[in-house]
Amino acid sequence: MTAHEAMERLQGVLAHLWMVRTFLKHADEIQEDEELLAIPRTLFDYVRAVEPAAQRNDAKEYLHRIRGKLPKLRRVAEVLQTEHRRVSSHTNFEMAALSLTASVRQIEEILAQVSPPGG
Repeated sequence: MTAHEAMERLQGVLAHLWMVRTFLKHADEIQEDEELLAIPRTLFDYVRAVEPAAQRNDAKEYLHRIRGKLPKLRRVAEVLQTEHRRVSSHTNFEMAALSLTASVRQIEEILAQVSPPGG
């Protein structure tokens, strides 16, 4: 897969992250929980960090940024997966955790398929 193809696929995954972010940002259940409030902030930062490169169609910079911030994204996915039941057993929280974890996995899979430059 070329860098540009990866960027296009990753943009779709980032749309999922943005929806998880929106749900969590407005969830009353987490408004007093700093650990969980860090999740929508991190998702916001992750998606917005690649936005300028996407707008310039700069796949190299886009992939550099998306890789560089991936460890933080992994961490918040793990937090949501392990902590969401503490604030709510509602299906919305369960699905948000599943969606975030699946999105991280998809990002990793797409990045693993990117051909090296010139390859």
